[in-house]
Amino acid sequence: MSCFSASASWAVRFPRAKQRFPYLQRRYAPCPIGDKDGFVAYLAQSHHLTLTEAQEEADDFLFWEKLHEELERDAI
Repeated sequence: MSCFSASASWAVRFPRAKQRFPYLQRRYAPCPIGDKDGFVAYLAQSHHLTLTEAQEEADDFLFWEKLHEELERDAI
């Protein structure tokens, strides 16, 4: 899924991402849905993490976001 098609989803997720990763800047942060490798590289650079640490943090964030999405869907 590209960021263009997921832009509404990223717009909803960005505040939670910003809370978890306080140095994220919307204008520079690649969408983790459409460009996960770019997001990981940006996260590593902006938060002074190794690529491995950034990958683990991104995976964890996306895992919780998926659970959040499933809970919202089940509530409907």
